[in-house]
Amino acid sequence: MNLTIHTTVLPHEDPDASVAFYRDVLGFEVRTDVGSGTMRWITVGPVGQPGTSILLGPPAVDPGITDDERQMIGDMMAKGTYGWILLASDDVDGTFDAVQASGAEVVQEPMDQPYGLRDCAFRDPAGNTVRIRAVA
Repeated sequence: MNLTIHTTVLPHEDPDASVAFYRDVLGFEVRTDVGSGTMRWITVGPVGQPGTSILLGPPAVDPGITDDERQMIGDMMAKGTYGWILLASDDVDGTFDAVQASGAEVVQEPMDQPYGLRDCAFRDPAGNTVRIRAVA
């Protein structure tokens, strides 16, 4: 079996803010953007890595989700505990400076972790945690 990671999903409630963050701040390319209003299917990914994407999708659109579950998802997104992603950079400190300059909420400034990697973390406009670690 030969599996690869193709797409991971992060929820958003403001597609324009999410596109601006991933495209303009992180430098990802927008690969698809279909739909209208807040019901848009958007994929973004690193330039030069066409086989790996992030799907920015509206949360809780599954018809099997109850109103209470939708509320719980909204509450978790607001706290930044619903979705997160781990990215890698060959310049964690430079990347931190650029993302911080965009006004993104800082979760953790760059630091050397006890497990041997340097990393930092932000929240995207939807509240998802975006952790950026050094390339190993």
